[in-house]
Amino acid sequence: MEELRYTLVAEGSSDVALLPILDWLLVENGVHCAIQSAWADLSALPTPDNPKLADKIRVSLDFYPCDLLFVHRDADRESREKRVQEISNAANLLPKGLSPAFVCVIPVRMQETWLLFDEAAIKAAAGNRNYARQLSLPPVNRLESLPDAKEILNGLLREASDLNRRRQRSFPVAKRARLVTEFIEDFSLLRQLSAFAALEEELSSAIQANNWAS
Repeated sequence: MEELRYTLVAEGSSDVALLPILDWLLVENGVHCAIQSAWADLSALPTPDNPKLADKIRVSLDFYPCDLLFVHRDADRESREKRVQEISNAANLLPKGLSPAFVCVIPVRMQETWLLFDEAAIKAAAGNRNYARQLSLPPVNRLESLPDAKEILNGLLREASDLNRRRQRSFPVAKRARLVTEFIEDFSLLRQLSAFAALEEELSSAIQANNWAS
């Protein structure tokens, strides 16, 4: 196989931060051909206020055809099993010729949970790689119990920026949060998290089933 194309269907623009994680997982699990990744950005298209997941997936595949489809849903207050069932039901509604292999990406509560383990990456994403003070990151084994990982990440980015209160008002924290994973080379610490381990197990099975490992 010369190239593997994948598309990420996600909940919002912040989820583009998942792409480096997915790239890393593919390589870790034996995919060594060229990887072409795409985040399905449908923001320019007219869509209903609450589009059905099946319709969102179908439109994404129209614009971003792929060999492998990742579908991201935050667990929020639901179980992983319920989110998997929702995604499976939506994928099963696709026409046969439009149905690639798919893998569920379901962090506990929210995807920012997976961005809170690398201090150097957060400082770099904040634009202040040389920030001298130590950031108070939660222990990795507590990440999945955090009630609001997004709020914690945004606070750490603002702290690492070392800007005064007035300048922090214009600090693009959402944009900076999307950059964190671009500064991380090794996501293996996340294997301690149940949701991340489940993602890797499901992805590994898809790779083996489709003979994508080199």
